[in-house]
Amino acid sequence: MNAIGDFLRARRALVSPADAGLPDAGERRVPGLRREELAAAAGVSVDYYVRLEQGRDRHPSTQVLDALARALKLDDDGAAHLHRLAAPPRTKRGDLPRGVRELVERNPAPALAWGHRMDVLAASPLAVALTPMYRPGTNLARAFFLDPSVRQLHPGWEAMARNVTALVRARTAVPDPGLDELIAELTEASPDFARLWPRHDVRTTAAPRKVFRHRLAGELTLGRELLNVPGGEWTVLIYHAEPGSRSANALARLG
Repeated sequence: MNAIGDFLRARRALVSPADAGLPDAGERRVPGLRREELAAAAGVSVDYYVRLEQGRDRHPSTQVLDALARALKLDDDGAAHLHRLAAPPRTKRGDLPRGVRELVERNPAPALAWGHRMDVLAASPLAVALTPMYRPGTNLARAFFLDPSVRQLHPGWEAMARNVTALVRARTAVPDPGLDELIAELTEASPDFARLWPRHDVRTTAAPRKVFRHRLAGELTLGRELLNVPGGEWTVLIYHAEPGSRSANALARLG
């Protein structure tokens, strides 16, 4: 497996010559920048960049990674992911801390926690009332792409599909055979996931607001806070509604 090379190739294909400040030389055989163009933009030799793409050098310096991130026009999440791919593999796992579980399960707001493979580990009652997708034991990525009822729940499904795919991609920096199996399953079973996965988009945060189209409560617009728990591969999500809003009243009825 050559995770760094795969990421560099995919992202290089998404940078146009115009984005890199290069003159238009007419139609190209393949999209994006050539290897020598990206190497020049990053200030590294073509031979060294080729070694990175081919996986013959897997430990570039921090300075080289920063230069490549700038040349590839990566955002903060993409740059951080590139650095994680070059870091020594981490395999630390463990149970969701008891305090975090209690915080989530006793939360009066819709709240949930998931692990490295995006399996829901804990959820508040209101989160499950909002959508069964948040029930503990559910895999968020599998439910999102393979459960038709989830598509009906999200009016902005395409934008969310990009975000969920990018959240899964961010987790690939930590070796996990179980995650590899999930990705293979989604690639085979979901044309949408298979279309988005080769882009190598990376995201560790969520949009500040999300719209649900609930079959009983109607449309709800909720703010959300995404928190990464230190010391593990756990994430906590808490939703909230504007006080006095229709969405707040709808949440109260669901509760």
